[in-house]
Amino acid sequence: MKTFKIEGGHQLKGSIQPQGAKNEALQILCAVLLSPEKITIHNIPEIIDVNKLIILLGKLGVKVNKLAKGSYSFQSDEINLEYLETEAFKVDGRGLRGSIMIVGPLLARFGKGYIPKPGGDKIGRRRLDTHFEGFIKLGASFRYNREDHFYGVEAKELKGTYMLLDEASVTGTANIVMAAVLATGTTTIYNAACEPYLQQLCKMLNRMGAKISGIGSNMLTIEGVNNLGGTEHTMLPDMIEIGSWIGLAAMTKSELTIKNVSWDNLGVIPSVFRKLGITLERKGDDIYIPSHTNGYEVQNYIDGSILTISDAPWPGFTPDLLSIILVVATQARGSVLIHQKMFESRLFFVDKLIDMGAKIILCDPHRASVIGHDFKSTLKATTMTSPDIRAGVSLLIAALSAKGTSIIHNIEQIDRGYENIDDRLRAIGAKIERIDL
Repeated sequence: MKTFKIEGGHQLKGSIQPQGAKNEALQILCAVLLSPEKITIHNIPEIIDVNKLIILLGKLGVKVNKLAKGSYSFQSDEINLEYLETEAFKVDGRGLRGSIMIVGPLLARFGKGYIPKPGGDKIGRRRLDTHFEGFIKLGASFRYNREDHFYGVEAKELKGTYMLLDEASVTGTANIVMAAVLATGTTTIYNAACEPYLQQLCKMLNRMGAKISGIGSNMLTIEGVNNLGGTEHTMLPDMIEIGSWIGLAAMTKSELTIKNVSWDNLGVIPSVFRKLGITLERKGDDIYIPSHTNGYEVQNYIDGSILTISDAPWPGFTPDLLSIILVVATQARGSVLIHQKMFESRLFFVDKLIDMGAKIILCDPHRASVIGHDFKSTLKATTMTSPDIRAGVSLLIAALSAKGTSIIHNIEQIDRGYENIDDRLRAIGAKIERIDL
């Protein structure tokens, strides 16, 4: 088992460059299946989940060529559809949540797409209904083998239609969009997700010859085309990693600069951290965070009532950063209510923070009340296990701020979403090492 050993309580200093966006990469990589022509993609994060998807594409017959660090070319001119019905595919596809998004492109281009029930974080139910209901509305037939949890959709021809999604699912919207671009006629998707990463996918597809309008809104209109060509695409920086570094700087009272963050695509993220009293300065396209030597104070509502921070579909606050916000709140001056609406198991990691001395009341699976220490009492080092990507990084931030030496097991979960995180943290002064136990 891979493990981090962390000596906490040290101030960090310097600059850090965010990796390419994980959630964008999973969509964009699946989109290479839509064209037989070469597609070049830059700023791909070298993390476990993305690497697994690249390997899966290679087994499907995609010609993968690594051009440089983070840059690859892909060509899907000889796809091996027989692989989809092998036991090896059931194993490979099951190990990655993002594998669900190969179904839309395969259905659109080849008339069929299969997938085993995908894996991923154990943060609660993550249903696939939105994906398959969208495919069915486009004219696909659906089947599900309950014995081995294997899904399939098939269609001789997809036909454009109007659909109102039951939830603004990011991966669901992406999958349906990738199916609809090659459908006959016009598809309208209402209650579509509009995250920057989904916008990036739509812009890339338009460069390939798709006709998508309404990008950035919750209503997308897609006029189907006969085929798509090649293109070149560069990933946005990962907004979740950017938020993680903001939280790290605050908790360790460190002066940090986060480089090239694409400010215009961060939405409400900077303002939510400012509500916790954290100072952020925009310097060009960088975020500068001064050392919070006097701590940070929660900005309550105008009427004095307790601040509530909750997740919502874009342009609301992303659920992936609520774990970070919760940890940062443990040392704020004041109290915060964290309301995690989307996933019923995502707050269960707070017991580790309570063990470290944090004042947290878990009200129910979705809500936690945090009473900040104002740094008058530091968190205490402990031994813990990472349950998922975001909770794992939150615990890592807590450990870097804590007094003493902490151990975090199961760091493969962190590696799924953060590229060489220990090397990058050591470069700004963190005392962290990767060990085998």
